[in-house]
Amino acid sequence: MVSGDERGSTSLELVVVFPAVLLIIFGLVQGALWYHARDVARAAAAGGAAAARAEGSSADDGRLEATSFLSANGDAVLNAQVDARRDATRVEVVVIGHSVSLLPGVPGPAVRESVTGPVERFTSRSAP
Repeated sequence: MVSGDERGSTSLELVVVFPAVLLIIFGLVQGALWYHARDVARAAAAGGAAAARAEGSSADDGRLEATSFLSANGDAVLNAQVDARRDATRVEVVVIGHSVSLLPGVPGPAVRESVTGPVERFTSRSAP
């Protein structure tokens, strides 16, 4: 039984603890949204790098592949920008954007993923 001087203490504890619990829950959900956006950006960059490193392809092929992957996978990465570079030996595709934010008017955490790989090329087999 609660004595008269402790009456209402549970309500006061709840008022103090509840905002902290909500903040933790929102932080966990925001972290999960950022992690998902990072995975989508990484997959888009990997697909773009695979397309750009193929024999006879170009950096534009990689950029197009990454952009189409991002558009096919919804709004996981907002304001996405794709940059692809290719020289004689290396390919690099970079995806930059933001994850979805739980707070209206506040941009989500930044996402930046890049994938680099060698350009495919055919070589002749030397005689033993």
